Amino acid sequence: MDFRPVPLHEDIRKAVREMMEPFDDQYWMEHDRDHAFPWEFYHAVAQAGWLGITIPEEYGGGGLGVTEAAIVEQEIASTGGGMGACSAVHIGIFGFDPIIRHGSEDLKRRFLPRVPTGDLHISFAVTEPDAGTDTTGITTFARKVEGGYRINGKKVWITKAQQAERMLLLARTTKREDAVKRTDGMTLFFAEMNPDHVQIREIPKLGRNSVNTNEVFIDDLFVADQDVVGEVGKGFRAILAGLNAERIISANASIGIGRASVRRAAAYAKERIVFGRPIGQNQAMAHPIAEAMMRLDAAEVMLQKAAWLLDNGLDCGAEANMGKYLAADAAFFAADRAIQTHGGFGYGKEFHVERYFREARLQRIAPISQEMVLNYLSEHVLHLPRSY
Repeated sequence: MDFRPVPLHEDIRKAVREMMEPFDDQYWMEHDRDHAFPWEFYHAVAQAGWLGITIPEEYGGGGLGVTEAAIVEQEIASTGGGMGACSAVHIGIFGFDPIIRHGSEDLKRRFLPRVPTGDLHISFAVTEPDAGTDTTGITTFARKVEGGYRINGKKVWITKAQQAERMLLLARTTKREDAVKRTDGMTLFFAEMNPDHVQIREIPKLGRNSVNTNEVFIDDLFVADQDVVGEVGKGFRAILAGLNAERIISANASIGIGRASVRRAAAYAKERIVFGRPIGQNQAMAHPIAEAMMRLDAAEVMLQKAAWLLDNGLDCGAEANMGKYLAADAAFFAADRAIQTHGGFGYGKEFHVERYFREARLQRIAPISQEMVLNYLSEHVLHLPRSY
């Protein structure tokens, strides 16, 4: 790895910061308060060319890697957009990886050119109420019929389902008890959000309220054979291919939230005068902000390593998981310290750090919990017995 500045990366950072200037903390506070999808921001990202940054150039995309996509999301989050902003565009920036890696040429040519324009909205529909992180435990079932499949089941925690035209839907085509391996018998579909067969119910939640999260009820939904992603029965492999990249990119959004928290905490510590001196002159206030910055810097180095490994075709499972864990904890620590620095004002919405706190907390759960990261490292790095 070379830590000298890369001109392309510096240009990306500068361009994203300029794009984000109209979308300040007030914008995100209002959209979070009103539960309103940030359409103006979404269209600005599309116009700037960041949607489809990882789509191959032959399909109209940017043809860049996870390193560059991670930079975009970190800069979006660090301006104050946080997870509300990142979640609005995350799938467009990276989420089509299963189709890029496993989709048929027909599927790619029908849909990938629509990604960079912002025209195509999709959701990931994997998680289920009774399966959670145990993806192999899903029960949504696809029954083979002439020309395709009929699917029935329920999905939960589905982001942007209300805007989505299609969903990357993981379903069983073989019951778990009939599969040779527990990871066999699942198939990935690029299914239409047909309102006659798909019911969407929003889930009230703690934060990130500018982007909806939903339960999705699927009733006899037809999906054509041509909309199967990859091999029938091998959908788990298609989903797994992008997990490390997702963790790297999502963790960079965490870093961005942490950076915004440190920036606001430091600014307030300089301005707030108590007992005749700025509170930042007191080590009890200054040291935690410095520690927050240090934790973020350390987590970012791990994430840079993980992204470099992935973009160079090398294994990065350990690094991606460690980076995700460290970034989530660093962001939460920074957001918590930002509230503490602001005192009572930090608990109010006016200074915005309470929103950072709520969104940073999410990152310790998603896209994978801290406990599951530790399980992965225990088993695959330390080679301890599997615990689950």
